[in-house]
Amino acid sequence: MPSSEPPLAAPGVQAWPPVGHGDLFDPAIRSGDTVVIIDGVYHQAPALRHKEILAAMGQGVKVIGAASIGALRAAELAPYGMLGVGHIYAAYAREEINGDDEVAVGQAPDGEFGALTWPVVNLRHILQLTQSAGVIDGERAAKILQALRAVYYPQRTWAAVRAVCRRLDETEFAGWLAAQLEQDRHFGDLKRADALEAVRTALDDGTAPQTDAPLEPAAWETTYFRRWSNAFARTCVDRLELSTEDRLVYQQVFDPAFAKTWAAYLGHRSLNPADGAAGLPLEARLAQVTGGGLGADRVFHPPIDLRDEQTVALLLAGETEQDRRAVARYADALVGERRTRPGFTVAAVRDDLTRQLLMRVWQCSEQEFDAEASARGLVCGARAVVAAKRLVPGLLQEMRETTTERTEAAGVTR
Repeated sequence: MPSSEPPLAAPGVQAWPPVGHGDLFDPAIRSGDTVVIIDGVYHQAPALRHKEILAAMGQGVKVIGAASIGALRAAELAPYGMLGVGHIYAAYAREEINGDDEVAVGQAPDGEFGALTWPVVNLRHILQLTQSAGVIDGERAAKILQALRAVYYPQRTWAAVRAVCRRLDETEFAGWLAAQLEQDRHFGDLKRADALEAVRTALDDGTAPQTDAPLEPAAWETTYFRRWSNAFARTCVDRLELSTEDRLVYQQVFDPAFAKTWAAYLGHRSLNPADGAAGLPLEARLAQVTGGGLGADRVFHPPIDLRDEQTVALLLAGETEQDRRAVARYADALVGERRTRPGFTVAAVRDDLTRQLLMRVWQCSEQEFDAEASARGLVCGARAVVAAKRLVPGLLQEMRETTTERTEAAGVTR
């Protein structure tokens, strides 16, 4: 839905771009808020996951869906309390339609996010209106819909609609539709109508239906969900908006004393288990499990939840302002790589290069590498390599700059 629609200017309404994976982790979304999901990305970027919606609802956020991916997700999550609004949602809920392609459109990349192509749901609705007006019969409408549906959704423009009508010798329908659009540019736009209804529902303090019982974290807390929530956790500090995970990995890699920080964190987790079980001193728990033959970091690998403020405070206890500025530089270096090398991902960074850089930073041998990684909370060398790849472009850039400075300094002293 275009961001210029009048209801989006109502007090208290914040219009966001089409929703994508990770957007509901935004700390600006809090308990008591209402989120209306309408459009969403899915072709060029990962789509919004169901468990992200469940987590938001579990934290007291009301979630309404309509018109597009919002209608899809609402139909799928209605039993858990997500509220669906509009004709498109109802069609999905009644299983009259079931495909993602029903609502897919190409959108303008200008910040307005207006549809550039025609979704199937709108075309079907228009053809129903055409039949009601006596312009065409059901058989002709079915043929037109079948032909239009066969057009790839980013190419289903108004020009493509007219071309299909010419090919089918349905110029009467095309002319009638053009006349309707001349009078009302929103004619037949079922997605827009549903989207506006959803916004009005939210403004009228519409609430999601009550489920039989409140959502429990088990509904969404999985290994993948924790990975996502950690990846999207961000904090604003020193006027810098930084990835919390980047800050942690930077400490794990560069803080020479991080092994002590990790040991303290393990001690805290042993005394305060996340599952609510009875706490034990770390030494006692270790003795129960191994008899004391192994270090705690080699035995215990508790999952890290970077949404938890106490966890973040413990793990970043040794962080300095200089560290945070370095994290920002490294993030900028990564962005620079992606800008200059289209398609670049951190997975493309060579394992052997990352491993060599880590051994250089840690001043350890190949034989000591796994133990050093474990002591820093990275479990093992292989996982340390995966985690540290995000830092490699920034580290290499720093090394090049240092080399240049030394070369220039040497030239001055000659």
